[in-house]
Amino acid sequence: MPARSMLVITAHPGDFVWRCAGAIALASSRGERVVIACLSFGERGESASLWRKGWSLDEVKAHRRSEAERAAAVLGAEIRCYDAGDYPLEETPQLRQALIDLYREVQPAVVLTHAPADPYNHDHAVAHAIATRTRVLAQAPGVAGPGEVIGAPPVFCFEPHQPEQCGFMPNVLLDITPVWVRKVEAMAILGAQGHLVSYYTELGRRRGTQAARNSGPNLGLPSEVYAEAYQRIFPQVTQELS
Repeated sequence: MPARSMLVITAHPGDFVWRCAGAIALASSRGERVVIACLSFGERGESASLWRKGWSLDEVKAHRRSEAERAAAVLGAEIRCYDAGDYPLEETPQLRQALIDLYREVQPAVVLTHAPADPYNHDHAVAHAIATRTRVLAQAPGVAGPGEVIGAPPVFCFEPHQPEQCGFMPNVLLDITPVWVRKVEAMAILGAQGHLVSYYTELGRRRGTQAARNSGPNLGLPSEVYAEAYQRIFPQVTQELS
């Protein structure tokens, strides 16, 4: 039986590092295949420090691609870069078909992507819409694409930068303490957005405190816990409540 797989669909390189690097590293540490679909390089909207240096568009793209590839390698993941453009990111028939094909190739057991709303960065909402739409299309036998149709993988939205403004209500707290050092290593690679490292370090601690408080004493979490927050879109199907 093939190993479980995870598909991460992200608008820009920084998104998968800041918001779900722990989940990626945990999955890869268990021997699961993790594939990151990076829809753009964040070259226009999330690379201000590079533009201030006078870099050209091609130079900015190349640098952000390098950051994304190195961060993915640290986390043990594959990465596919689609260069679909940002500010604005737009859904095209070509991009839609590419993601249908990717879903059918990867056959993910779980999908991570953006929350459905973000008034500060509309690319994130577009990426969410593309990710969830192509998941449904990849399930349909009548939709053209290679390989077998997929099942119904659960979709988890990772935490946006300003969750209160995005209507983000976390209902899953993932303990990432065992792989925290790998997330820190991946964050350090993103020089174009280095100012965010301290923010997401503090957020990891805060979510870790919440995870420890919500788990009670029986889960056996360490004294210092780091966690990531997620919001599940579809209901959990279970035969036992736990």
